[in-house]
Amino acid sequence: MSFLTAEWRRLALANYEVDPAVLQPYLPYKTELDTFNGICYASLVGFLFKNTRVLGLKIPGHIHFEEVNLRFYVRYRSGDQWKRGVVFVKEIVPKHAISFVANTLYNEKYETRKMEHTWKQEQGELFTQYRWKNGSDWFSFSVTSETEAQPIPENSVTEFITEHYWGYNRTGARKTTEYEVTHPKWNAYNVKNYNIEADFAKEYGEAFGFLNHTAPRSVLLAEGSPITVEGKRMIR
Repeated sequence: MSFLTAEWRRLALANYEVDPAVLQPYLPYKTELDTFNGICYASLVGFLFKNTRVLGLKIPGHIHFEEVNLRFYVRYRSGDQWKRGVVFVKEIVPKHAISFVANTLYNEKYETRKMEHTWKQEQGELFTQYRWKNGSDWFSFSVTSETEAQPIPENSVTEFITEHYWGYNRTGARKTTEYEVTHPKWNAYNVKNYNIEADFAKEYGEAFGFLNHTAPRSVLLAEGSPITVEGKRMIR
C-alpha cells in the first residue's frame, strides 16, 4: 500500500537559474545536481492537495490543503540507471500533523503556516494564487493562464521540471532518505502573466536572497493529477 495518495492540482512553478554553488550545501549524500541544457534550476512551487489519504485513511481536516515549496533537481545513480528527483529547501503547509509526519518519517523540511488559495475563471482566463504568512507578512504567487491545458512538449524545460519522480532528503553526512512519487505525465496551461510577492531571503535564508531581484527563466501552470508517495528507503 502507498504511504500517501492524493491529487496534486494547479501546480504553479516559477523556475530560476541558480549557481550550482548555492545548492551544493543542500545536496543529499550520493546525489548530484541535475541540469537542463547546462542550466541548474530551483523552483518556487504552489499547489493544492486534494482527497488526501495516509495509508488509505482520510484524516478529518487534512484532506484538502495548500502547499508552497522551494525545490531543486538532482539525480542518483542506482545500478545502471539514473533516478531523477527533487530536494526541498523548505515546504510550507497549513496543517501541523502533515508537517510532523513528513518531518519525522521522511526527513522533510516542512513548516506550518497560515495559508490560503484563490482559483477563479473569468473572461476566458484562469487565475491561480497561493498565499502564505511569514510573521506579519503575507507572501503570494499568482498565475494567469489560458483555460485549456495542453500536452507538455517532449524534451522541453517544462518536461524536465515536471518529470522528476523521486524525493531525496539528507538524513546524515553519509545517509540519504529516498522515496518514489508516481503520477502520469501532466498537461500544462499556457501562462499569460504571473506575480510573485515574497522575500526569499527571509523565507529561505540569505543564500537565496538573490531571487528577490531575479526573474524566473520560465513560469508554468500544470494541471496535475492523482499521485502516490511510496514508502522510504535509506541510501548509505
